[in-house]
Amino acid sequence: ASVALLGCRSSTKAPRRTAPAAPRTHRAVLAQNMPAALRASPMPRRLLLDGRSPARRTLLRHSTVQRRDGSVAPLNKLRGFIEIERKAPAPYRPAADRLADYAEINGPADQAELTRQSARCMDCGTPFCHTHTGCPISNVIPEFNQQVFDGEWRQAYSNLASTNNFPEFTGRVCPAPCEGACVAGLVDESVTIKSMEYSIIERAWSEGWVVAAPPARRSGKKVAVVGSGPAGLAAADELNKKYGHAVTVFERAERAGGLLTYGIPNMKLDKETVQRRVDLMEAEGISFVTGAEVDAAAISETVEGFDATVLAIGSTVPNNLPIPGRDLDGIVYAMEFLTRNQKALFANPPALLTTEVTPEVGLTSKYGGGFISAKGKHVVVIGGGDTGTDCIGTSLRHGCKSLVNFELFPAPPDEQDKRGEASGNPWPLWPRIMRVDYGHEEASHRFGADPRTYSVLSKEFVSDGAGRVRAVKTVQVEVGPDGRFAEVEGSEREHPADLVILAMGFRHPEQEIVRALRLETDQRSNAKASTSDYKTSAPGVFAAGDCRRGQSLVVWAINEGRGVAKSVDAYLGGKGW
Repeated sequence: ASVALLGCRSSTKAPRRTAPAAPRTHRAVLAQNMPAALRASPMPRRLLLDGRSPARRTLLRHSTVQRRDGSVAPLNKLRGFIEIERKAPAPYRPAADRLADYAEINGPADQAELTRQSARCMDCGTPFCHTHTGCPISNVIPEFNQQVFDGEWRQAYSNLASTNNFPEFTGRVCPAPCEGACVAGLVDESVTIKSMEYSIIERAWSEGWVVAAPPARRSGKKVAVVGSGPAGLAAADELNKKYGHAVTVFERAERAGGLLTYGIPNMKLDKETVQRRVDLMEAEGISFVTGAEVDAAAISETVEGFDATVLAIGSTVPNNLPIPGRDLDGIVYAMEFLTRNQKALFANPPALLTTEVTPEVGLTSKYGGGFISAKGKHVVVIGGGDTGTDCIGTSLRHGCKSLVNFELFPAPPDEQDKRGEASGNPWPLWPRIMRVDYGHEEASHRFGADPRTYSVLSKEFVSDGAGRVRAVKTVQVEVGPDGRFAEVEGSEREHPADLVILAMGFRHPEQEIVRALRLETDQRSNAKASTSDYKTSAPGVFAAGDCRRGQSLVVWAINEGRGVAKSVDAYLGGKGW
């Protein structure tokens, strides 16, 4: 794999900040968290902070740490997975603090704890963490864990950047299937891989190692990428930097980033982090055309004007809930709710740092659509997953009066059946277990209980008599011997609801471009293309990401972006020069 040294903000643009800068330098944090053995060393501190220093590595091996049984002993990498318990080196900020603003939920990383946790990596002979059941982009995880342990941060960054175009995105929003496939997880808790990834890339940015690296030579070929979500960005990054093609990215929204910018809340992924990467890509030669709707009328012209076209338009048609009362006001789709909230924050930056300033203030008409407020309302979120959690967290920050989250399926088990004999969910598959995400923790803090209610079927939206929803009628269900849902007699209930948010996933991409290009589709109306070449039925048109595979994870979108770029380059003659 090639090593991609990525870059910094373009100097031609004024920086846009959405959160206050850290008050201390990274090196100062390292010094503060330096193990006692290192602080007591007569070696110059400059060398001790340098991971390449043999003196630092020697001292690390003799520094003492607290083991899981409470005893203190020298740090032992070979027995780390036995002696050290899992602990988040970069934990979330306290729930009470998080609820007071829209700033990122991630807290600062503890350098000493990062070293301690990296010692838990077993350096497996067969590391399932970066096989097909683990990381979709095959991050070389045992190696960068070892490099973190040795303090070789720059090498760890080069390692990570060689497989992952955007570690700052996956390190924040990925559910970490790599951790589900971690061998240590067979008998204990998995290694904190996601925290390592997050810490490596943030260290790289703070140290200035991420620099613009435009291609040395150009192929003379032009490629259009329609859509600037994670798949489109990854495809553009590879096509430009690795293959030397001239890339133009078209985005219909006012800002690039797609789902990363508008669908994922700021507290989970700060938009300055997205813009920082977009600015870097522009500095490397990629052109971004925002506010440009490539619709049915424009797509043919776009295809004809470029040597190849990549469709990365996402899966944006949401699943509906067509029950009585669906046409009442106050029932909205999750992406509509989240996108309008983010647009309001863009229009009113001070609202990022406090929930006391209502996002409605300063909302300008150019964004279209009004802000959807949950303030003082009884909120019902129907559907779980990451999107449901994001709606919970956003509603809480608005100041909702009450909140409940309905899930149709039964509550998952607390622990994974590693052998899969009863559940059909064995290791190293992603464990389908009960998890408490940031929104659930915040709801518990605000209202004293987890907001999720399982095995609930929504039957009717009840009107207030004036065209607005006032309640949701539900019934409990159970799974019968035939695997079908059956209503539980006498379990009907009416839940107060002033705002209902539908977070039930997505069906397929919008069909205008698909129809205009007369693309073949699969049975789910996704653009039909194989991962062998990502080619659609239209000559010179490729498809990647959710519009091809269906809704999925950001890390899978990056995988597809990298894959489609390789196929486009082969179509254009391979390297082109």
